[in-house]
Amino acid sequence: MINFDNILKGFLDKDGKLKLWPAKQDKKLAAIKYLATKFAVNREYTEKEVNEILRANHTFNDHQLLRRELFEKGYLDRTLNGAKYWKSSKNPAA
Repeated sequence: MINFDNILKGFLDKDGKLKLWPAKQDKKLAAIKYLATKFAVNREYTEKEVNEILRANHTFNDHQLLRRELFEKGYLDRTLNGAKYWKSSKNPAA
């Protein structure tokens, strides 16, 4: 299990919410992996549900960026029209 508190020190608030989007690529990837842990395996989500989960786990008001990063980095898959999302099997570590 990854210790995100240590890796993302300074980026998480006292409630474990991502408060800043990191500038460095390794920290960005750690933030995306952290957010990916908030999604269950073998469950489909609507875009609205994904947005709600992301809003509940960050404070800088850019769930679109986070949703796009989760998809582009392979932590979430989606249908072509973006109506359904699910945790990807490509990156099982998160």
